[in-house]
Amino acid sequence: MDAVDLGELQKRAIRIHDLYDELNRLERGRGWTREEFMLGFAGDVGDLAKLVMAEEGAREMPGGRAALEHELADCLWSVLILAYRYNIDLDDAFSRTMAELESAISARLAKNGSSA
Repeated sequence: MDAVDLGELQKRAIRIHDLYDELNRLERGRGWTREEFMLGFAGDVGDLAKLVMAEEGAREMPGGRAALEHELADCLWSVLILAYRYNIDLDDAFSRTMAELESAISARLAKNGSSA
């Protein structure tokens, strides 16, 4: 698997964001607000949940694995765009958060006698 460059992914996501913005201005007279992007993301997460359930055999959903892949990509796009719209350095925030989680989880494992 090729390494993923978060900055490049975000640049591509922003290009799509800008196209959507142009389309929405033409069709609706305005672009989406940050809140509307969040609501769209919430809808995508709901769709993702249904597709995961289908992948696990708990429900029927059309589209199969391709639909699951598509929805995961949609959710990633939304996260990248929300970070952009809120001026969050996602690369820095992710690295910082993962370091915090690794430290906290490792401390709990050590406290409970795990060698992980």
